[in-house]
Amino acid sequence: MSTMTNTDSTLSDSDSAGAEAGRGRGRGLRLSGMNWLVWRQHRAAYWTMLTATAITVAVFVYQRHEMITYLGGYGYPDLKSGWEAKFDHDPLNVAAMMLGFLPVLIGVFVGAPLLAGDLENGTAKLVNAQSVSRVRWLATKLGVTALVVVVCTTALSAAFTWWWSPVKSSSYFTSWTDGPVFDNSGPVPVALSLLTVVGGVAIGMLLRRTLLSMVVTLGFTVAVQMVWSYFRLSLANVVTVTSHNGVGDNSTPNVPDGAHQLDESYLTASGDLIGWGSCAEATEKARDACLDKAQVVGWSVDYIPISQMSSMQWLGSSILLALTAGIVVFVILWGRKRLV
Repeated sequence: MSTMTNTDSTLSDSDSAGAEAGRGRGRGLRLSGMNWLVWRQHRAAYWTMLTATAITVAVFVYQRHEMITYLGGYGYPDLKSGWEAKFDHDPLNVAAMMLGFLPVLIGVFVGAPLLAGDLENGTAKLVNAQSVSRVRWLATKLGVTALVVVVCTTALSAAFTWWWSPVKSSSYFTSWTDGPVFDNSGPVPVALSLLTVVGGVAIGMLLRRTLLSMVVTLGFTVAVQMVWSYFRLSLANVVTVTSHNGVGDNSTPNVPDGAHQLDESYLTASGDLIGWGSCAEATEKARDACLDKAQVVGWSVDYIPISQMSSMQWLGSSILLALTAGIVVFVILWGRKRLV
């Protein structure tokens, strides 16, 4: 009897240990604690971003396959002349335009309500009454949201860059220095989206009203993109090339393929520059007389080579990420004492 009892007891202990180990293994594969709570609370927004990203990446992959199929008929990667005539660039331009709205959408619909909703409906007070500290709650909210944003924007940026790269040197499309290309490739969309989402969180924390925070965040994201577009070209090291062959046909200096030309001026014998419109006279004879009087000997061209694109993007992204880190510190410090 006692033997049976001991055996049963041993089996029971064994089963309990096995079940506990099984549960432990299960927990290792799932979110738990504060991470699970944050995911559960904002799962609709997170799953929407992840699903939309997966669908968009699939479309980009398909469009890239179609583009390579077309370019293959013109000897890609060494393209023959004439390939641009029948190439349909609308899908690429539309995709670039739509991706330009990504930081705005993420900032308004993900960043602004993240804390404003909890502060408006009282959830923040409930969390504050628990054993979890405010700093941990804020850090988890920001961390999980930032992780989802980084995953989505990185995937979209990589897919768009992969799609656009075979034709990046062509002047047939939008210049690589313009927002539709520069801001949607490389690390820039990740950095811009993180800045707008964290800025939206800070705005929501201060205003404590979801709708008002979304409206103000919309203005903030638009302002960020306007300042960024003005600041973008200052990230480059401008290259200047000159010629001393006069100003007739085929006298301008050559610039590399894909380079973005900034300015073009007349070069005088003394090394001074004058605007190319300075001698825009009515007749050719009068124009030549003007050029002779100014002692013009050639051209001076300022440009940015496409080889600088990557370094410009990483430099700009590091500045954006530094601003983002500053806002995160503000959110943590303010929320630690004044959140509720």
